[in-house]
Amino acid sequence: MGAIAVITTVGTEQEAIELAEELIGRRLAACVNILSGVRSVYRWKGRICKDSEFLLVIKSMEEEVEEIRSTILELHSYELPEVLAIPIQRGDVRFLGWIAECVDKSLLGDEDYDEDLESGDRPA
Repeated sequence: MGAIAVITTVGTEQEAIELAEELIGRRLAACVNILSGVRSVYRWKGRICKDSEFLLVIKSMEEEVEEIRSTILELHSYELPEVLAIPIQRGDVRFLGWIAECVDKSLLGDEDYDEDLESGDRPA
């Protein structure tokens, strides 16, 4: 099984942060990028809607997809959240290895949350 990027959107920054932290805490993802300023235009219940959203790019492994989907559905405020899993092709072998290591459940509890790391020290 290979690495994947799961895409979802949420309506608020707080929801984005909470979902990202939960996915990382459960070792379902190695990294969640939160992109602000997303403008979505879509059809919903017969109407054309326009909203500002936050896009989450969730880096994980294919075997985690169903649990990621379940977690998103559990925590998401939308009636029908977007959950799209995209296979990662031709990624750097070291980066893909890091993703696999981060979602390794045998290491649960072996980490600390450190907001003070310099961005250059981070792989994602």
